[in-house]
Amino acid sequence: MPTDRHIVLFDLFGVIARHQRPGALQKMAARCHAPTRTFTEAYWACRPPYDAGRHSASAYWTAVLRTLSLPHDADTIEELRLTDIDSWSRVDDRMVAYVRSLRDVAEVALLSNIPSDHADVFLTAQPWLHELDHVAFSGKIGAAKPDPAAFHHCVTALQAAPADFLFIDDREENVGAARAIGMEGHVFTGREELAAVVDNWLPTGTT
Repeated sequence: MPTDRHIVLFDLFGVIARHQRPGALQKMAARCHAPTRTFTEAYWACRPPYDAGRHSASAYWTAVLRTLSLPHDADTIEELRLTDIDSWSRVDDRMVAYVRSLRDVAEVALLSNIPSDHADVFLTAQPWLHELDHVAFSGKIGAAKPDPAAFHHCVTALQAAPADFLFIDDREENVGAARAIGMEGHVFTGREELAAVVDNWLPTGTT
């Protein structure tokens, strides 16, 4: 049974944070002396276990380099790891301000697909994350969207019911997965549209 709680659960990248920095994959591919397309395919093909906390950064980059039939020495792996973290480090300051403002009228949480070592850096660089009611990073909780376990983690952590949540993500498959367990869901396209959706979802008089 739902309660009278209202929890806005945000995705991070593509909503509050920017997508990967343009040119980052080309830069990493050049470091490996590999074609960008081939490198990009290996980068994403090896990513799911890393995002879900089943592979360490070293294991992930070793897998990428082995896929490319390239040497996987520690210095190369560390350089790629740091370049990768930096490429995902940008936030939309207007969205950060909006998310923080919502805490006056609702509980606010975050569920992001992000490796554990990336998450550690992000938490240090973005102190506003510590203001939220709950932060769930896939690499820390051992489940990545659209796995239902990622959403159930948030339900359990906040001692809530799925119907208490409005989930915001820029990917339809993730929003669909949230809806499948009983959450409300919205595919993010912009701050103004989102603000209208949130205002309509919250009880009258709270915004």
